Amino acid sequence: MKAVVYDSAKNFTVKEIPTPTPQAGEVLIKVELAGVCGTDLHIHEGDFLAEFPLIPGHEMVGTISSLGAGVSQFKVGDRVTVNPVVSCGDCEFCREGKPILCHNRKGLGTNWPGSFAEYMIATQDLVFKVGNLSAEDAMFAEPAACAMHGAQMLKITPGTSALIFGAGPTGQLLAQLMATSGAASVTVAGSTQFKLDVAKKLGADKTYLMDRKNIAKTKEDLLKASPSGYDIVVEATGSMDVAEICVPLTRSGGTFMVYGVAEPDDTFRINAFDVFHREITIQGSFAEIDTFPATLAALESGRLKTTGLITHRFTIDEYGKALETLRSDKTAHKVVITF
Repeated sequence: MKAVVYDSAKNFTVKEIPTPTPQAGEVLIKVELAGVCGTDLHIHEGDFLAEFPLIPGHEMVGTISSLGAGVSQFKVGDRVTVNPVVSCGDCEFCREGKPILCHNRKGLGTNWPGSFAEYMIATQDLVFKVGNLSAEDAMFAEPAACAMHGAQMLKITPGTSALIFGAGPTGQLLAQLMATSGAASVTVAGSTQFKLDVAKKLGADKTYLMDRKNIAKTKEDLLKASPSGYDIVVEATGSMDVAEICVPLTRSGGTFMVYGVAEPDDTFRINAFDVFHREITIQGSFAEIDTFPATLAALESGRLKTTGLITHRFTIDEYGKALETLRSDKTAHKVVITF
């Protein structure tokens, strides 16, 4: 089979390697569509806990090609997606029912072979049938599951006002989930107009085109639009400059969520007294681990939409071009690899 293989950070080749054989409890999946996300750019650089050698890729849809011994939930030909996050089940957090915080957490496409290959292996407990979903919708299961985890962590109540910085695919998905979870008003702020246009079509109540070189004006404009601030403010860009204006934009008693992927040594400043006397909650949201069923249900019902998010398609031989497009092409939204 053909696969993207990294020997080390930044060093990859697209080459033929043996097609793996599923062992007991595993399935072999023929990949149909695989998403390229910002995390893959971090992995390319050797960040985000990446371990090499590695076949990256963690967003996918495909069909089951063969079954290992003991697999009874699936049959050859089933169209499926895969939850790439694996917890150990035995550390203190797993035993407390908090597997997302697992000390030994691993990931397909991060530590183990992922979906940028014609075929991939997954244990049956990580595999989910996608029903009648299109390949394009089903491919978004993993990023949408991350958004679902974020929405669940926020515990949104009816009437909430929400502001999300970042109009990328996961920001768009989270914005929709905040609205369907009860937020009365959702504002999406981003630095690319066509992405904001997509956000509007997908249900955002308001959008704001921000200039990242003038963050002070962004803060000023958004406070004019909502003088008391927003009950929920989500930073989904990974920008520390944006992160620094989030607490001031958070309404007293509200929540500021760090959702975007930043570098391990990135920091931002907050006013401790402001957090203290206005009782601001600061919440993190990392990936997902148990939200695939709820996410697939939301996609199947049409409550969660992906229309207009995919802008660029590449073959596996064009993987390098796909990465560069995601990194530097302002017309790119969601980039996918087709097989």
